[in-house]
Amino acid sequence: MDFRKLMLVDDEEGVRRFLGLSLIDLGYEVKTAENGEAALKLFEEFQPEIVFTDIKMPVMDGIELLKSIKAKAPETEVIMITGHGDMDLAIESLKYDASDFITKPINNDVLEVSLDRARERFGMKRQLRDYTENLERLVEEKTSRIIELERQNAACQVVTGLSDALSNAAQEVETGSGLFNELPCLVSIHNRYLEIVAHNTLFEERLGNHVGSNSFDIYSDRDGAGNACPVQLTFQTGKGQRSKENFLGRDGEEIPVTVYTAPLPNKDGEIELVLDISVDMSELSRLKDELLTTQYKYQRLFDEAPCYISVQNPDFSISEVNRLFKRDFGEGVNNFCYDSYKHRNEPCSDCPVHKTLLDGKSRQRETVVTTLSGEQKNVLVWSAPIRDASGKIVQAMELSTDITEIRRLQDHLTSLGIMLGSMSHGVKGMLTSLDGGIYRLESGLKKGDEKRVQDATRVLKSMIGRVKKMVLDILYYAKSRELETETVDAAAFLRETVEITVPKAKAAGVEFVCTIPDDLGKLQADTGAVSAALVNFLENGVDACEGRGVDGGGRLEFVAERDERGLVITVADNGMGMDRETREKIFTLFFSSKGKRGTGIGLFISNQTIELHGGSIDVDSSPDKGSRFTIVLPEKTSLTE
Repeated sequence: MDFRKLMLVDDEEGVRRFLGLSLIDLGYEVKTAENGEAALKLFEEFQPEIVFTDIKMPVMDGIELLKSIKAKAPETEVIMITGHGDMDLAIESLKYDASDFITKPINNDVLEVSLDRARERFGMKRQLRDYTENLERLVEEKTSRIIELERQNAACQVVTGLSDALSNAAQEVETGSGLFNELPCLVSIHNRYLEIVAHNTLFEERLGNHVGSNSFDIYSDRDGAGNACPVQLTFQTGKGQRSKENFLGRDGEEIPVTVYTAPLPNKDGEIELVLDISVDMSELSRLKDELLTTQYKYQRLFDEAPCYISVQNPDFSISEVNRLFKRDFGEGVNNFCYDSYKHRNEPCSDCPVHKTLLDGKSRQRETVVTTLSGEQKNVLVWSAPIRDASGKIVQAMELSTDITEIRRLQDHLTSLGIMLGSMSHGVKGMLTSLDGGIYRLESGLKKGDEKRVQDATRVLKSMIGRVKKMVLDILYYAKSRELETETVDAAAFLRETVEITVPKAKAAGVEFVCTIPDDLGKLQADTGAVSAALVNFLENGVDACEGRGVDGGGRLEFVAERDERGLVITVADNGMGMDRETREKIFTLFFSSKGKRGTGIGLFISNQTIELHGGSIDVDSSPDKGSRFTIVLPEKTSLTE
């Protein structure tokens, strides 16, 4: 595919016409549809590599169209078109594997960047699929070769069962006719004096004419009767022998063989002759060496692959991993994949390996995994079936490519726009509150109502603080603001910070316990940034206790102390708590456990603020058992008197 077929879906004819012309100018073959239902019919016929679709449309909206297309053709790239008021839906579309989204009115530069990203993502998926198919083919070829060798070896062993039917063998060998000259084996007859009395044509071609030679002369490691050869053992025991030996070839080379001997009794039941049938194992040895070499190459390919590879059993336990997987996720073997990758206690709901094991089809998805060191990685996962000789699916191979840097670059290009869009609603609400506060202030001043003036002043201060915090969040994320440190009394600063959250805790009916001793010394920090970070932790604690209230036992604690690490602040609640997967993602940009109530920015900024001060944050939490955040500001930024 050359990534030139594009389908444009929008219920506005003007958008379809003018955006379609822009896309045609960029070199794409474009077909359009007015809604999701019409688009699905066109998709079956047109089979585009990329789809542009509006989110809000009649009959079938863009989100449902995205889901349907991904179910039919997961490789298809889908870019969502959204208005400024649909930002939540746009973000939701990313969860369903949308490639990107752009906002109306559409800027041509943004359009080209989005198309370039989609093309890069499409190419990566195709490379991963080709890589997986090549691995499958290599494994299948070598497996078939091994099975063929095993069959050949088994056929040789069947020769042992012929010993009971060999009473006329000597005559056939001596006359050079019959069965034994047709066998692809080295056949010889030996008498009780350990002399070769006859052999077949193949024997002579490989070893030379040895009629009259000693039985042990054809062996490379026996130079006398004292080193009992299989023929001698057969005369001694009266039983057939089987052993692996080395013959001396016509030119002095060693020929590995498997020797089968059978006693030939006379009419009186005495062993008169011994039949020796030896199978040349040179080809098998060569193939074994080739197989070992191929296995080594395959292992090298497996280990050196620049992606995480694991082979998984039907119960999702891991049977084999490559070197990169071991480096970032541990040995993994015998562990469950969902534990190694995501530290979960149960399989993921949209597991590609599970689907591959069910229907034998390759699957792909994008997800976030956590390494041994706690690092979050965006990976593109591709699964493929592994079959046995009968074609039954016995395992699945999962290849995961680290696309964290790609996602990081994409996030850097789009996150400021998303952040501003998300915050615009909050700013609008704050401006409304400011208008209300100003109105109440003016009304109170005119009427001489001091209480009304005080209430209005508190509202204005609160709103100004929230606006300041939001601006700081944007500046910190954009990395356009250096720390502005100052030295303040630590206890006084912390008490002022805590007071900001007290009204919210009271309104939620949450008991707020604060322990701030007077002897905390001085604190050197960017007080505005640190205050905003601590308020974030406190407000999240109040939200976590939501629904419990005073009667339900909702409780929030704030404790400050000094130890050898520096200034240690603990924020603890007895709210709903978090599982391990949530704990590992809470400081990830745009991750929120609050649904639509959260933007996923606050804790990201708070963590960044503490790190810029050289500090650290430790999180201890379990579902239904509350959470505890321990924040440490080291002495280099926390100075005692």
